[in-house]
Amino acid sequence: MDIQELLNRNDRFAANAGCRITELDSQHAVAEMTVTAEHLNGGHVCQGGALFTLADLAIAALMNNSGQLTFGISNSIMFVSSAHEGDLLRAEAVHVSDHPKIPSVEVRVTNQLGRLICHVTGMGYRKAQPIAE
Repeated sequence: MDIQELLNRNDRFAANAGCRITELDSQHAVAEMTVTAEHLNGGHVCQGGALFTLADLAIAALMNNSGQLTFGISNSIMFVSSAHEGDLLRAEAVHVSDHPKIPSVEVRVTNQLGRLICHVTGMGYRKAQPIAE
């Protein structure tokens, strides 16, 4: 089973939030989510945790694509504009540094119009063990 299929099946939190990996190769990963009423906060815009979950799934896909189990150790998110109910969000992760032990990734989350919603950076730690199915 490939990493995309494995994460889409096993990352239950992201799946329950409506997030799904749609593209994955050695250079980038894409996760998508449609904003529903369940994603909205008290201000009637997409809750920051939902945006982070989407970006985190793209980060996990790219960092784990090596086949080695990789966990996040540091992340930072900058909110640029709001996402609204019905928006189709796309989180694209690319390597900043594909270091063998401490990879670093950058993610841009955009809406269906290409508008930047948030920017996320992530750093991981690659363990010596393979990803278990």
